[in-house]
Amino acid sequence: MPVGQVAGLGNYGLWGTRHSVGMAVLDRLARQLAVAEGWRVDRRCCADVALATAHGLELVLLKPRRFMNLNGLSVASAAEIYSLGPEDIYLVHDDLDKALGKVAIKLGGSARGHNGVQSCISALHSSEMTRLRVGIGRPEGAVTVSSYVLAPFSTGEQEKLEQILAQAVTCLLEHIQSRAPAGDRG
Repeated sequence: MPVGQVAGLGNYGLWGTRHSVGMAVLDRLARQLAVAEGWRVDRRCCADVALATAHGLELVLLKPRRFMNLNGLSVASAAEIYSLGPEDIYLVHDDLDKALGKVAIKLGGSARGHNGVQSCISALHSSEMTRLRVGIGRPEGAVTVSSYVLAPFSTGEQEKLEQILAQAVTCLLEHIQSRAPAGDRG
């Protein structure tokens, strides 16, 4: 039985946008854990799901098949299916307040204006989830936040994206390893 869930937040079907960078991290994580071919649609939680093992811990990888502001419904349904609590869940999402390429783990707290995180907090009735925040920077000039996050990464940003995704996966796996029982840290 899985002991953790890693959810990549985003707008399903809007691949390559800044707002869906969490799902891109999940795709990279699945490749690194050799389960990239294991994604399947789970209608019970309206998400793409893959089971993986990292540092001896079985994980549910989840990409909600919903718009960002409803991602929490999928995350909460999967938590119920796999008997996981909020403290067992990682949310991977974009962060306007971090420069492009900066990644950081955040333990609980408020949604800080992120609709996907707010949806998860509301659906799980908790803010205890660990977040992996992936910096996308802020828009410049007259560009609105919504059009910025829903736009694809620029050509220059895309050149850096593989390295950013790799860095995000490394950060995530190091944090997961730190939570593994001492005998499973191989």
